[in-house]
Amino acid sequence: MSKKIRKPIKKEKDFSGKILKILSQNANKPFNYKQIGAKLELDDTNSRNQIIKDLKILAAQKKIIETEPGKYLVKAISQDYYEGTIDMTSRKTAYFICDEFEEDVFIPTNNLNRALDKDKVKVYVYNRRKGKRPEGEVIEVIERDKTEFVGVIDIQANFAFVSTANPKMYTDIFIAKDKIGGAENGDVVLVKIDEWPKRADSPFGTVIRVLGKPGEHNTEIHAILAEYGLPADFPVEVEVFAQKLDTSIQESEIAKRRDMRDTLTFTIDPKDAKDFDDALSFKKLENGNFEIGIHIADVSYYLEEGTILDDEAYQRATSVYLVDRVVPMLPEVLSNFACSLRPNEEKYTFSAVFEVSPASQVINQWFGRTVIYSDQRFAYEEAQYIIETKDNTIPADISITGESYVVSDEIVEATLKLDELAKILRKKRMQQGAISFDKVEVKFNLNEEGEPEGVYFKISKDANHLIEEFMLLANRKVAEYIGKQKKTFVYRIHDEPNEDKLIAMQTVIAKFGYKIDFRNKGDIAKSLNSLMEEVNGKKEQNLIDTLAIRSMSKAKYSTDNIGHYGLAFDYYSHFTSPIRRYPDVMVHRLLQYYLDGGASVDEETYETKSLHCSNMENLATNAERDSIKYMQVKYMQDHQDEEFLGVISGVTEWGIYVEIVSNKCEGMVRIREIKDDYYTFDEKQYALVGATSNSILQLGDEIYVKVKNADLVKKQLDFHFLRRAE
Repeated sequence: MSKKIRKPIKKEKDFSGKILKILSQNANKPFNYKQIGAKLELDDTNSRNQIIKDLKILAAQKKIIETEPGKYLVKAISQDYYEGTIDMTSRKTAYFICDEFEEDVFIPTNNLNRALDKDKVKVYVYNRRKGKRPEGEVIEVIERDKTEFVGVIDIQANFAFVSTANPKMYTDIFIAKDKIGGAENGDVVLVKIDEWPKRADSPFGTVIRVLGKPGEHNTEIHAILAEYGLPADFPVEVEVFAQKLDTSIQESEIAKRRDMRDTLTFTIDPKDAKDFDDALSFKKLENGNFEIGIHIADVSYYLEEGTILDDEAYQRATSVYLVDRVVPMLPEVLSNFACSLRPNEEKYTFSAVFEVSPASQVINQWFGRTVIYSDQRFAYEEAQYIIETKDNTIPADISITGESYVVSDEIVEATLKLDELAKILRKKRMQQGAISFDKVEVKFNLNEEGEPEGVYFKISKDANHLIEEFMLLANRKVAEYIGKQKKTFVYRIHDEPNEDKLIAMQTVIAKFGYKIDFRNKGDIAKSLNSLMEEVNGKKEQNLIDTLAIRSMSKAKYSTDNIGHYGLAFDYYSHFTSPIRRYPDVMVHRLLQYYLDGGASVDEETYETKSLHCSNMENLATNAERDSIKYMQVKYMQDHQDEEFLGVISGVTEWGIYVEIVSNKCEGMVRIREIKDDYYTFDEKQYALVGATSNSILQLGDEIYVKVKNADLVKKQLDFHFLRRAE
């Protein structure tokens, strides 16, 4: 069967957007139809007549003014023009996001004028009367958010098109024959948009990388990275630079540091970790207090500002943790070796050392560069075993090595005391209004080929909380130390929750018999904590955990310290993970600079860097989430003949989202697939209602489903509806 030939270009019939753009860019100069035609490079009769017609329509709409017969100026009301960003929907319409509007401005499809998702644009806003939803028209794309896209190439005789799986990308990309590169029909490719000609339906682009065949494991993982502009490998020159670094421990450098090699020190990390950012040291003092050191890899010692290594780390800003691999911020020679606090090795560290009372009160504090020797490496499971049993023999089924071994009494005593102190710190935080989100994390057992063989859930226990509390203590005290000096610093901030989202969440959770106390922000925090405890272990837990997290503001980096709502801290920074987070590197550098007596640095410079790091963190989070979705779909491909019990996690006009209880995989049952009645969407109830039976399918209901389709490229699962759970 021959391929259908697609036409790459067709003429526009409406030039309104182009006319408004020309007139707004030349606000003081009147134009006639000939001048506009010249600007648009159009001189045929049909186009000329269309321009004349559009000018009259725009004048009638009072968007432009006819200053003299046949000559027009854009209407000189500057408040009708705004700059902001485009938020595309999956229906080829968009919303214009602008600080000057309380509600987002609707942009119909025919008013987009080539704007794409997240582009910075200038928009003409109309329908601004009270009671009417404002609408707008894109006049100019000021700046593209991105120009590189991942998609599947469809090669025809003389050209090709690339179609993306992103529902917010409403156009395919035209590829001229000489810009296809080495791509073969059906390949997944990375394409760069070069231009969007005035009379073209689609933007024109060039294939810059072939990622592989759709559905193949490495293809899809590399496609996820490419989609978010994240690198898969280090440039050769960066690797070479890192390999040439002197990573030996020098006596001359030790002499400049506080020597803590004789203090009992150990690490607690995930069993599969290769980079160990942090270690704890413990010493009993004669006065009955304890000296606790939080020792962090001294990355800034190796990562000199202005080098290609530092530039690369800054651009990445974070390590990316995909399901089957880590894309590190630093080359392996640093992340897994020189900087990693590995057992039985001396390491340079940057430390926060506290004298702590038996009641977990900080009596004294010290910050500075140190050298340590890690006596023991624990996995969380091993430390948890000690906490639960107080036994110093780690059994083979818990041990990292697979063989049982004996831990020194000194380390057991330190672990138990640190656990005791951490529990006091945690209790204090909760009393002060911190919110506890122990959301279940989905993890996969992978074989050597990276294929999923099973699913398990990561749950935080006492050993996780032990490390968490002392890392929080170091982060808080470092930020407080600089913050009280009123010097420029990089904070980790978290604003109060979005009240509209909380109200929407209340509507949903009320169906399960829960409620949130809105009287003040302290009551909201306590109410959310009570809710988290109440839903723990129940079928609706994951749904409500997700809703609660979505109601929260996003934490970010900034020099403007507004505190951290979720942790209930007035001062908070990120100091404890410089191997995988660039903001921690900046915090180390600034802290040492201020310890040396330096004056406050330029705030604008560090605010720009903070914004970059926040943006890169968001991209990494999205990539990580996509990799989990991909692996869930891949896992379910091998279980297409099985029935699964699921919980309805979302209801829309086109169907219900169902989360499988046993593995947290989520998919959709289309409304047309539910055959026992004719269902319609009831927005007030968040439910589908049967037309004849009045039976209801709503959030939290349990149903049985089977896999209908598992789409690896779109990372989507479709389910068959089987029956309700009894």
